[in-house]
Amino acid sequence: MKSAEIKEQIMFYDTDCGGVVSNIAYLRFVEKARSALFEKWGMSFDEIASTLLFPVVARTEIDYLRPAKLGDWLIVRARVARFEKVRIHCDFELLPASSCLDPEHCFARASQQVVLVQMPSGRPRRIPPEWFES
Repeated sequence: MKSAEIKEQIMFYDTDCGGVVSNIAYLRFVEKARSALFEKWGMSFDEIASTLLFPVVARTEIDYLRPAKLGDWLIVRARVARFEKVRIHCDFELLPASSCLDPEHCFARASQQVVLVQMPSGRPRRIPPEWFES
């Protein structure tokens, strides 16, 4: 199965008044990692714009395990957990870059269900068969 990884530094706009990362920032990090993951299948932003086939998030769950803080560097690992006919299940780990990516020090874990939607009809499309093999 495909996987991707991004590295992010926690900026001031990612935090609340106590310098702790807000929940919306975690979602943005997950979205960036998912975009990197889907790009490995050829779904670059240019490709999406030309084909009008969009990966649409149907569900997101995030478990917050320990706080990330202003200035921290983190690694977001994304991987495909499984495929269904029209759904792709993705898992994410948000880890401190300084801990050698030890899962014991994870800031958060997330999962998403993604559906490929053909625009302008808005109808779901089946997952391409070659994706199951990669």
